[in-house]
Amino acid sequence: MTSRELTGFLSLSEADAVAARRRLSDMIWRVGFGAITWPWLLASLSGGRKADKRALLDELGLPHDALPHLGSWKADVGFLRHIVREIARLRPAHVVELGAGASTLIAARALALHGGGRLTSFDQHDGFVQATRNWLADHGLTADLRHAPLVAESEDWPGRWYDIDSLPDSIDLLIIDGPPWAVHPMVRGAADNLFARLSPGAVVLLDDAARPGERIVARRWRKRWPHIDFRLKHDGTKGTLVGRRRDTSIPVANDNDHGRAWRHLGRAAGIAALVATGWIARGELGEFPQAAQATTFLDEAAASHRTGLLRQSMASQVESATLNPGEIQRSTGIVLPPLPAQWRIHDVQLYPTPDSPAVAVSITTPEGEQLSFFADRAETPAEARPLLARRADDVIAYWEAGDMAYALTGRAGPQRIMALAAEIAPAG
Repeated sequence: MTSRELTGFLSLSEADAVAARRRLSDMIWRVGFGAITWPWLLASLSGGRKADKRALLDELGLPHDALPHLGSWKADVGFLRHIVREIARLRPAHVVELGAGASTLIAARALALHGGGRLTSFDQHDGFVQATRNWLADHGLTADLRHAPLVAESEDWPGRWYDIDSLPDSIDLLIIDGPPWAVHPMVRGAADNLFARLSPGAVVLLDDAARPGERIVARRWRKRWPHIDFRLKHDGTKGTLVGRRRDTSIPVANDNDHGRAWRHLGRAAGIAALVATGWIARGELGEFPQAAQATTFLDEAAASHRTGLLRQSMASQVESATLNPGEIQRSTGIVLPPLPAQWRIHDVQLYPTPDSPAVAVSITTPEGEQLSFFADRAETPAEARPLLARRADDVIAYWEAGDMAYALTGRAGPQRIMALAAEIAPAG
């Protein structure tokens, strides 16, 4: 939700949105998360570099004054670029947006350039909807903009949700930039009531995905929607969660009972626990400690290990044993940690993944163990301390460092793989 006028640090008031009676527990959640969310809000003040914004507008053929300053609660340049990239790649017939504004303008222009699909956008502010409609018209663009007050109730997500009247049967791109966190830190989780409409290969984009509330939302989405691969991208000031629906149909786990229980548990106690455990510094929060969901990343790591073993056994395959971390970072953005000097590198290959190339390194230890080290810009989600997983005969230790996800795969015992991973992982 982004006005083209100069706006304040926080999002627009709901006073004009027929809004709703607030539960005391929801207010406690907002106050509690406000205490730990301010570092993310401060980090988002810039909205991205001016040069990046100008480059984006040039790419779309829009004047440089088409967008306002994008700091504070508004969509940043990183999120807007994700929208353009996905529209250019997908050529979607139906785009649905929750929270109108700059993202509406950018999506409408991208659609006009790439296939001319239909954009349906919902926002809780009636006057803002009309202002955005006029904004688009000033640039010769149109979209189906609708007023959707926050009056609906979700069974298993807190806060109030949009009163959405009708939707296309199939959604190719879902853009989630509302409601604002001040309604409830996890209110955007209710967007998953639209996931059943996602077409095969469809994409979900969630703005502000690095914030504490959205990280908890992402954790639950991964568990509830295993056929959608969610990855957190840190290429903006606030983070973008990118979800890609695999071209398959997987039954969805029914966690309605969990949701109802969630709404009636002591939410204030949860906030107290968050603050008490010191999850205040930016980048230290992570997500609630649950079993990590890293299906796609682990599958790719295991596949790269099997491929590396196969290449070593084939005389016709030319291996490249030269590892140049600087060149790899410049070309792919992949940051590789130092590997132990006594490990012998047999092969270094770029490994194709849905978003961008990953890097797979085939290794032999002094003890003769054949390993594969796999690196990608992916949200597993893991932490700096390695976690363990299995894929058939392969044992995988995986962890994250900054924006990168790493995996060390081999066919030794779990303790041995963890010991080897400890030689690379910063918190090993």
